[in-house]
Amino acid sequence: IACTVALRHPGLSVLAVDVNPRARELCERNARALGTSVVVLDPDQATEVGQVGTIVSNPPIRIGKAALHQLMAVWLDRLAPEGRAHLVVHKNLGADSLARWMTDRGHAVERVRSRQGYRILSVGPAAAQR
Repeated sequence: IACTVALRHPGLSVLAVDVNPRARELCERNARALGTSVVVLDPDQATEVGQVGTIVSNPPIRIGKAALHQLMAVWLDRLAPEGRAHLVVHKNLGADSLARWMTDRGHAVERVRSRQGYRILSVGPAAAQR
């Protein structure tokens, strides 16, 4: 995902965060091969990341609801006032309940597309942040 964003938007500062060391290694390798600039971090390194304009993610749904909500809260709270998060979540893995949870937290959530069981959700910052 990070390499695609970097290719399509060469002027952006792109950050990739993943818990999986192999995924981080592959992202770094792909970014180099594509000639793109992507900063790749593990979650512990990302704790100092401040406000972000855009989040593009296939969230790690299988980590469990409590851990997912904690992770999503941290990153969604980093959205700039005009920022957006674009999330791809399978319907059978809780896309609709995640959308409700984000709405309950005050986020503006829009289902942009639904295809082959996947939902693409566009999420704005919590109302208190706007």
